[in-house]
Amino acid sequence: MPVASAHAPVPATESVVHVPAAEGRPAFDLAYERRGSGEPVVLLHGIGHHWQAWEPVLTLLAASHEVIALDLPGMGASPGLPPGLSYDREGIRPALTAALSALGLERPHVVGNSLGGLLALDLGLHGRAASVTAFSPAGFWTEPERIYASSVLRGMHAAASGMPEGLVARLARSAAGRTALTSTIYAHPGRRSPEAVVAETAALRDAEGFAATLAASRRPDTLFTSDVPDVPVTIGWGDRDRLLLRRQGVRAKKTIPGARLVRLRGCGHVPMNDNPALVARVVLDTARVA
Repeated sequence: MPVASAHAPVPATESVVHVPAAEGRPAFDLAYERRGSGEPVVLLHGIGHHWQAWEPVLTLLAASHEVIALDLPGMGASPGLPPGLSYDREGIRPALTAALSALGLERPHVVGNSLGGLLALDLGLHGRAASVTAFSPAGFWTEPERIYASSVLRGMHAAASGMPEGLVARLARSAAGRTALTSTIYAHPGRRSPEAVVAETAALRDAEGFAATLAASRRPDTLFTSDVPDVPVTIGWGDRDRLLLRRQGVRAKKTIPGARLVRLRGCGHVPMNDNPALVARVVLDTARVA
């Protein structure tokens, strides 16, 4: 298994795409990282995270594909959406569609985790994805499960916001400290590098769009209830996911009967760090059949 130092983030080379104004929508910017060449693969992270969540698999995917990892609006280095744009599915999907066009991407393979998985499925449903791979996607919960996940996320955000930076840095130096900071989302938090843990704690603390995105999850249309019949879809779920329990994957399979449901053994809610090779293989297998 890879050691923690293997996941240390590379020097930032992220760029910003300016999405011009269109009828009924003001202009906005999104930060992104772009590597490799070949068929494009777009990566979407979860609420309160940033594109660096995908760092453990970026090199693996970029060996055969052009990989574009986006910071969602109001998260990572992306500013919040301008007034008049909402953080629900009906607001974010058109924003992402416009961002893909601005990046010259018509129908890339789209991969998402958690909130990003829900958005990836939505892009596939609306014809903007050549294939979809969704890891523990949001939108397949019962109401009690949604309330539980929202409560956990609010607690994580409050902890990140109230913890002094020096304390975060000290905790991140040890495997036990990294476990205290990130065990909700990783099955093997000790493998995450200290630098990555400090950076993602800051990303959660500073996520301008966190509150609005979490509030939008209360809307009924957050539930994903449509089949995606014309696009190869894989749903991956960690068997140690503590945030969105894996029985939600069974509901996802019932909603999208043609999807491949993959159990990610030994993985938590954000599986890219727990088993990068497995995650990359699932993504590449899905893209290969498109």
